[in-house]
Order: sequence, then C-alpha cells, then structure tokens
Amino acid sequence: MGQSKSVFSQEELEEYQDLTYFSKAEIVHAFERFQALDPEHVRQDRHVSIRLATVLAHFPEIRVNPFGERICKLFSSDGEGNLTFEDFLDMMSVFSENADKDVKTEWAFMIYDFNNDNVIDRSDLTTLLSKLCGAESRAPPEEQISEETMKEVIDKIISEGDLDDDGMLSYPEFEHAILKSPDFFGTFRIRM
Repeated sequence: MGQSKSVFSQEELEEYQDLTYFSKAEIVHAFERFQALDPEHVRQDRHVSIRLATVLAHFPEIRVNPFGERICKLFSSDGEGNLTFEDFLDMMSVFSENADKDVKTEWAFMIYDFNNDNVIDRSDLTTLLSKLCGAESRAPPEEQISEETMKEVIDKIISEGDLDDDGMLSYPEFEHAILKSPDFFGTFRIRM
C-alpha cells in the first residue's frame, strides 16, 4: 500500500476525497483495484484508459453483474465503457456504502433507462427483465421467464409505479418506487 500512496500528491488525494464518498485510504485502495485490472498499462501511465473488455474480464463484481457493460459505459468518459482511474473512482464511489441514496437512485435510473429517453418505459423494462431472468440472462433456458410472464411483470410494475398514468416511469415515479424498497440500497453497491 505504501507504494501506491506515492502515486498521488496530498492535493490530489484531498481533491478526490472532496469529489467522492471515500477517505484517502479508500482512494488509494481504489487505485490498487484499478491497477490490478491492467497492471502493466497502469504502471506505465496512471491516466491510462482501461478497455471495457479488460474491465469485464478482470473485475468480478462488474463481470457477474447483468448490467456491468451498461454501468461501465455510463461511467466512462468516452461513453464506450473504457475507464480511466477517475471514471473508475466515480463508479466505485456511487456504488460505495457511503454514497447518498439520492445519488444511487439517480444512477440506478440512468442504468435502467436503456434507450436514454429520460423515462423508464416498457422497452427499458423488457431489457431489464431480459438481462435479469430472460433470454439475455445467464440462467439456464428452463429457468428463464417466458415472454408472457415478462409482460405480466412489466404490466404490474407500470400499474404500481406509474402515478400519472402515462404508461412509463418518470424519474420522480422511479424514485418514489425505489424509496419504498429499502433493500435496494443494500444491493446497489460494490464492496471495496
């Protein structure tokens, strides 16, 4: 750990600390995790952008997450999922236990808004369920939900969460639903 501490000046650590939910020690630990993804390239240039494929291959918490690629793309400066240390630190900060519930809710909304239209509609919910327990999931075919069941689940989500009856969830409606699910915040995290 001592070797990694010298990578950052005190000013840099303080700036990162101001911009995240991490202590200086946690920032150093985050850098060590980042460096472990691609040690050779990070040793050569700590400002390197690590390719999405490398992140997915070497970061177990993201690799097993059905939304891992989407998460990387949202946090990456280039929008392609390639992560700089600052991108990685932002991502880890949002998924930390100390991150504010409002921040987690905002990022969850962006992650689930697959078509980027600022609402969660049937298309987004279809993609979400398909990744969790449908054709795009890692579940064996016999454990995947049918299209009929998926439609029923989507109808139920819309009927319970759509407060203005427009057939989709706006951010305030999504936030209202998430706040009624306290266990969500316990699962929306990556441990350092």
